[in-house]
Amino acid sequence: MHFIDRIQKLKSQFSYDREISLEDSPLDIRHFLFVQEIGENEIVRNQQGIPPTEFCSLLDNNIVENSRFTYPVFIPKGVIKTDRAILLLHGLNEHTWEKYLPWAERLAYRTGRAVILFPIAFHMNRTPSNWYNPRAILPYVHIRKQKFIEMNNTTFVNVAISSRISDNPGRFYISGRESFFNLWQLIKEIKNGQHPLFKENTSVNLFAYSIGAFLSQVLFLANPEQLVSDSKLFMFCGGSIFSRMDGNARDIMDKESFQKLRKYLLIDFLRKDRAVLGLPPAENEDFMEKAFKSMLSVSQHRGFRESFFIKAKDRIRAVTLKKDTVIPTLGVKEALGENCAGSMVKELDFPYEYNHQVPFPVHNRVSPETVHQCFAALFDEAADFIG
Repeated sequence: MHFIDRIQKLKSQFSYDREISLEDSPLDIRHFLFVQEIGENEIVRNQQGIPPTEFCSLLDNNIVENSRFTYPVFIPKGVIKTDRAILLLHGLNEHTWEKYLPWAERLAYRTGRAVILFPIAFHMNRTPSNWYNPRAILPYVHIRKQKFIEMNNTTFVNVAISSRISDNPGRFYISGRESFFNLWQLIKEIKNGQHPLFKENTSVNLFAYSIGAFLSQVLFLANPEQLVSDSKLFMFCGGSIFSRMDGNARDIMDKESFQKLRKYLLIDFLRKDRAVLGLPPAENEDFMEKAFKSMLSVSQHRGFRESFFIKAKDRIRAVTLKKDTVIPTLGVKEALGENCAGSMVKELDFPYEYNHQVPFPVHNRVSPETVHQCFAALFDEAADFIG
C-alpha cells in the first residue's frame, strides 16, 4: 500500500484509548504508561519558578498530562517481550502522531524492532487538549497579533508554543532538560528489564527528526550512566547547531517568539552571571548543560563536541533536505564537524514540492508514486542503519 493510502488507513485505526491490531499489517500498537521520576524534584522546582501564560492559568508543574502520560509502541504481532527497540523522536510543536504513524510502521516492519513513539515535554498528549483546539485558542491569536504589530506567522497552530516561549524563553531549556530526564529514565528502565515489553540489556537505537535530533545529540553527548554508549542514531531533517536553525514558521512558532528564543540561548544563557534567569552560574554547568551548550553555536565547547562525533562517527548518520530552511544542511555539518560530516551527512532533494515540516506531502499536487518511492527509500536506509 502506498504511503498516502497507508497514512490515511493508520490515522483511521489509531487511538490512545485501546490497543490496536493493525489491519493488513504484521504489527500491533500497544500503549504504555510513563510516570516521571528521574529528575522530578528539579523539574518541579524549575517549573514552579515560571509564571503561567495568559491562555493557561496553571503553572507548568501542575499540568498533570505532562508528567504522567501514555506513549504508543509498534510491535510485531505475537511478541510478548523483545530485546530490540527503536526510539522515535518527533519535531517541535507537534500535537499528533498522525504524521509519524507510517514512519514507525515502516521501521518496525523492516527491522523487526519495537518502535517507541515517545513525546517530548509539553507535546503530543502531554498538554491540555484545549492548547490545540482552534475554537479555544483563536482569541489568543488575535490578542497576540494586536500586541505585536510587526508579528508574522502567528496561527492557532503555533500560538500555544509561541506564547509560552515569548513569555519565558527559558522554558525551552527547562523543558529540554525534562525531556532529557525522561529519556534517561525510559532507556534505563528498558535496559534494566523494568519495562513490561523489554528484556534486560535490550538494544536501543534512535530515529530522530527535527528538534528530536537536537535532543538526541545532547543525549549522546551527555550519555547518562553510559546508557547510549552502544546506541545508533539516524537523524532526518535534524542535527543542526542551534544558531543555524530557523523556527519562524506558521506551524512551529512565530517570529517574535523565535527571536526571543535566539537571544536567550545565544546571548543570555551563555552569560557568566545568570541569576536573573534563575539558573546557576555558568561555571557550575553540569554534564547535561555542557552537552546542551555545545549544540548552541559552533564555538561553544567545540573540541568536546567534535571529538565526540569523531569517535561516534560509525554510530550516527544524518539525512538532510536541500530545500529545508528550518534545519539547513550547513548547520548539521557544523554540528558534527568537518572531519566527519562528509561521511555522516547526506543531502537529498526530493523531486516534488516539500518543506521541513512536510517532507512527504499527501495532497494531490504531487505524484503519490513518487512520494512513496522517496519515503520508502529514506526509511529503508534508516532501517538498514539502526536495525
